Amino acid sequence: MPFFQTYRQTIQNISDFQNKDIPFLFILNFNKTEGFCSAISSLDPAQIQYSIHGQNLAPNRSDQKIQLKSKPISFGEYYSMFTKLQNEIENGNSYLTNLTCSSELETDLDLPELFQIAHAKYKLWVKDRFVVFSPECFIKIDGTDIFTFPMKGTINAAVPNAENILIQDSKEDAEHYTIIDLLRNDLHIVARDVSVSRFKYIDRIKTHDGELLQMSSQIQGTLRPEFENDFGALLDRMLPAGSVTGAPKKKTLEIIEQIENHQRGFYTGVFGVGSKNSLEVAVMIRFIEKIDNKLVFKSGGGITFDSEPQKEYQEMINKIYVPIF
Repeated sequence: MPFFQTYRQTIQNISDFQNKDIPFLFILNFNKTEGFCSAISSLDPAQIQYSIHGQNLAPNRSDQKIQLKSKPISFGEYYSMFTKLQNEIENGNSYLTNLTCSSELETDLDLPELFQIAHAKYKLWVKDRFVVFSPECFIKIDGTDIFTFPMKGTINAAVPNAENILIQDSKEDAEHYTIIDLLRNDLHIVARDVSVSRFKYIDRIKTHDGELLQMSSQIQGTLRPEFENDFGALLDRMLPAGSVTGAPKKKTLEIIEQIENHQRGFYTGVFGVGSKNSLEVAVMIRFIEKIDNKLVFKSGGGITFDSEPQKEYQEMINKIYVPIF
C-alpha cells in the first residue's frame, strides 16, 4: 500500500500527533520496519477502516452467513519446527517461544466483508492487505497510568470443566507466569511502581465454530516523565509485544527468525489510537492476509519445555476462526 511508511517515520509521527493533540491511528509491523500513522480525521475509509470497542467506521453485519475452511500445514511440518524449537529451549536459549504458522483459507467473503462481520474488541482492515479481529490489548494509557494485558492460555470452551482445566494446567500456568514476568520487565522500562493488579482472569471468545476461553492478567504502573509526551519512543522501547515473542525476548526473536517458515509481516505487530494523554494499542492476532490473491490465516501459540506437539498443533488450528455470533 502506498501509504505505508518506514517504521522510524511512523514512530516520529505518533509523537508529533500526540504533542499537537490530534487524535491519530497507527499501525506497526512485527519486525519494526514498516508502519502507518494518520490523523483520524484524514483517514480514507476506502483504504483503511478500524473499530475499537465497537466504535466502527462501517456497520456490523451480524446476520451474515459465513463459510470458512482452512488448510493448515501438516503435523509433520509443524513437528519439524516444534522439535527445533524444543532443542533451543532444552539448551537454555529460550524459556517460552511463540511459534506461528500460515494456513491457507477458503471463504465466500472478501476482506472488507470479514471486517464487517467480525465482532472483536479491536478490528482493522487495510485494503488488499489484511484484516484483524483481535481480542488482545497490548497497552492502554490514561493520563500517567499505563496498563498491559498479557493473554496466554487457550482452551475450547466445550471441554467439560474447561475453565478449571485451563487455570490448573501446569504448562499453561508456566507460560502465563513467564509472560507476566516479561511484560512486567518491559513495563518497568517506561513506568514506575509496576504491579500485577489482576491475575489470571478468563475471557470468553465467541467464534463461528463455538467458544474459546483465554486467560489474561493485568499489569499496571505510572509513566516515567520522559515518556509522558513521547508515545512513539515508549512503543519503540516495548515492541515487539512480549506475548507474541517469548522470553528472553532478544534471543527468542532470533530463534523465531530461524525456525518459522513464513514471514509475519504485520501479523503480531500492533495497531491503535491515541491523542495527547491517552493511547490504546492492540496486538494484531486473529489475522487474515491477502497474499498472491489468496487468503492466509496466521495463528500460533506459546511453546515451553512442557509443551506437547499434538496439543500445540491443535491450538494453532483452534485459533483459525472468525468471531461472529
